[in-house]
Amino acid sequence: MAFWWPLIVLAFAYAICRFLFMLIPPNVPSIYVDASDVLEDGNQTQENSFIYIPSRGRTQQSDKKVQCYEPATMKYLGYFPALTPAEVEERVAQARKAQKIWAKSSFKQRRQFLRILLKYIIEHQDLICEVSSRDTGKTMVDASLGEIMTTCEKITWLLSEGEKWLKPEYRSSGRSMIHKKAKVEFHPLGVIGAIVSWNYPFHNIFNPMLAAVFSGNSIVIKVSENASWSGCFYFRIIQAALAAVGAPENLVDIITGFAETGEALVSSVDKIIFVGSPGVGKMVMRNAAETLTPVTLELGGKDAFIVCDDVEVAHVAQIAVRAALQSSGQNCAGAERFYVHESIYTSFLSEVTKIVKSVLVGPPPAGKYDMGAMCLLEHSDKLNALVDDAIDKGAEIVARGSFVHLGEGAVDQYYPPTVIVNVDHTMKLMQEEAFGPIMPIMKFSTDEEAVQLANDSRFGLGCAVFSGNQRRAIEIASQIHCGFAAINDFAATYMCQSLPFGGVKDSGFGRFAGIEGLRACCLVKAVVEDRWWPYIKTKIPKPIQYPIAENGFEFQESLVEALYGLNIWDRLRALVNVLKILTEQNTLARSRRRND
Repeated sequence: MAFWWPLIVLAFAYAICRFLFMLIPPNVPSIYVDASDVLEDGNQTQENSFIYIPSRGRTQQSDKKVQCYEPATMKYLGYFPALTPAEVEERVAQARKAQKIWAKSSFKQRRQFLRILLKYIIEHQDLICEVSSRDTGKTMVDASLGEIMTTCEKITWLLSEGEKWLKPEYRSSGRSMIHKKAKVEFHPLGVIGAIVSWNYPFHNIFNPMLAAVFSGNSIVIKVSENASWSGCFYFRIIQAALAAVGAPENLVDIITGFAETGEALVSSVDKIIFVGSPGVGKMVMRNAAETLTPVTLELGGKDAFIVCDDVEVAHVAQIAVRAALQSSGQNCAGAERFYVHESIYTSFLSEVTKIVKSVLVGPPPAGKYDMGAMCLLEHSDKLNALVDDAIDKGAEIVARGSFVHLGEGAVDQYYPPTVIVNVDHTMKLMQEEAFGPIMPIMKFSTDEEAVQLANDSRFGLGCAVFSGNQRRAIEIASQIHCGFAAINDFAATYMCQSLPFGGVKDSGFGRFAGIEGLRACCLVKAVVEDRWWPYIKTKIPKPIQYPIAENGFEFQESLVEALYGLNIWDRLRALVNVLKILTEQNTLARSRRRND
């Protein structure tokens, strides 16, 4: 016992010191970001005070300006230039110069950059969420959940584990290379390009940027033409944080424009990350193929939400409605197909209907509503077409949310949460990505049928499975062909930033987030070195040195069996033959030297 006492005291003292160390706040400088021109405080210029009325059915592709407006009110926000290919190439060239300097930076410097960002985000949550809300139509709560929490979680994970996963990783060297050390090194790729969507303008910029910069790269991000106003403001935050740690200028850049701008980015960078639709994703792949640029695609989703017969109905109904509204045209990663066991179908539908009818839809800046506007112009037309097709084939609407205080010029930017039943897979609503707050509910009778229905889709992003028996839910989820699964929860995998994110089939390929996403920003290099250098070096055995001996192949046969034979006695016999051949060759070599 006397032996253990000093160890216990030392361990206790160490724990106390660690605790006291945690109480000391880190020395993280504050940064200033000018937000005077994005705050809705009545001081906006006359130029930005009118209602924007875009031409319906017409895109801005031919324009040289990206026009910005609030989708909830159609209030004009300003414009940004649509960059030409030559301008994009110049931006990438500047980022490449900056990356060569940043590649030599320490992890200590990179962590300080993350801490500065984290401090600013926490202290300015309302500003970040308000900017996102004004540019995309989402509510402040939705912005907090999708923009703030996810980004803070990613930063925290990188601070805790990022360096660990970018350090050389040692691997087994195998039987024939036992005298060697084998490792994998992770080096920066160079300039990462990202083309991101509008649904989470803050997080969609910070997500690839954080991984790229922390792994030693530079990054050029093309923001969506539907979220350029917020994206260019968020860029100021990044610039201020980079300047605070002495990072080179142009390490991170934000570019605005349309298809031509994105195409130029794809052909200029060392890797492209694309978040968007399957159709545009295919075009990105075609352009990337010209330069053999590696691509990560995060495309559409049609996630299945499966509810078994042994759940707490009221609890799961609340989560189901949140999942449906998460795909509201402001957000993504929402569930779009709901499969409920027939024995609880009626009670589940009753709970869902009650919740959806209580949902208030209105302009986020005007009040605390449950759901805001849709970001994309004319998206309500697409949703109406999907619902009309379902109704024509026998579906029925059983519940809808309510509109409140909609401006006359922005009515088309809203769509009420809608519960629809009697649906089946012949309907476009169950096959095409809706990206809207529509909740189509189908019955199933067996777990096998639920799996079959979930897999009957060209998409494979994620799924959610609910059951009172966790093993049953896990078994169902394991059979669904998708990139991630939440058991008795929804979208929880993305809040675990150590996990990769991505899908299969028309939902794309490659992964961002987690270890896989971080290392995807790297040149992965395999390295082999001598374990006991300089005492043991590689030497080619005499039987296979040039000129190769007559028994060279016999030597190789015996060597292979000695190393990989299944029977220990066969391996020993082969080893004896290897040693015999080597001895004979050495004797022959000495004899030749004496004769010479």
